Amino acid sequence: MITKKYKEFINPGFSLMQNRKCYCNSQKNYDECCLPYLSNTTNPQTPEQLMRSRYSAFCTENIKYLVDTHYPLKREEKEEEILEETIKNTQWLGLKVLKKEKDKKESNIEYVEFAAFYQANNKYGQLHEKSKFIYENDKWYYVDGVLLEPIKIGRNEPCWCQSNKKFKKCHGKF
Repeated sequence: MITKKYKEFINPGFSLMQNRKCYCNSQKNYDECCLPYLSNTTNPQTPEQLMRSRYSAFCTENIKYLVDTHYPLKREEKEEEILEETIKNTQWLGLKVLKKEKDKKESNIEYVEFAAFYQANNKYGQLHEKSKFIYENDKWYYVDGVLLEPIKIGRNEPCWCQSNKKFKKCHGKF
């Protein structure tokens, strides 16, 4: 059975997400944000765009995109199987981009720090990472990342799930 999420990137012209905000919390519509990258219509022009599109690829179960945008020298031998298992057991709930910076020595390397929120095994979790990206052959690639301590979200901040509620009235209750 093909899920709604899967249909979107098999047939990019058929978008079930029309006028829906993008998974990556950019506040843009999905059709105008990550879908062009996930459907290989165009390539991300910045590391942040690549990071956001990779997050959306996790949400839409687009394993091919995740593999293709991972730096070839850093890919795991069984990367597709690892990704399939992760996707099967994880529901991605929200993304918060925290910081972007350029490498001080290498002009083709940049970093994006983010927090991604998820649910796995009926528990909420957070992936806080500083990701490294490299620009090579006219394309940005995800290289790897350093895991960081979970961020603390203020009770009065907007919730990361795009509910338009304060964190304390939404996922902060859990």
